[in-house]
Amino acid sequence: MGDLATLLLLLILLAIAGTWLNLSRARDKAIQEARSRCYQHGLQLLDETVGLSGLRLRRLSGRRVIERRYSFEVSIDGNDREPGHLWMIGNAPTALILPTIELYTPERIEHTEDDASTIGNGNVVPFQPRKRRDS
Repeated sequence: MGDLATLLLLLILLAIAGTWLNLSRARDKAIQEARSRCYQHGLQLLDETVGLSGLRLRRLSGRRVIERRYSFEVSIDGNDREPGHLWMIGNAPTALILPTIELYTPERIEHTEDDASTIGNGNVVPFQPRKRRDS
């Protein structure tokens, strides 16, 4: 019976180590993404790091997936500290919130003639709410 308990303990430790490595890779990707987006928008990423600050379930293409929120701080002019947030599913960013910028990557964008006036407004991507399915 002792061999079974040892094997179970070893499997649990391997699962914990695998989860930790997976989250570390995701955090490294989030740091790269935050750094490149800050550079793109003329902001300074303070402390050159991000921290996992939230998890939520999100329905994507009919499946429920875990979406992670990473928080970080940026500076606009070098004398301030402003919060920023990056939402990711896997290694793909789904939303970015900076002090004066909010960018969303919706699942699917459908444009109408009413949307034409908002499409070319600089750094804002139009966000369309999901359509509900009646069960």
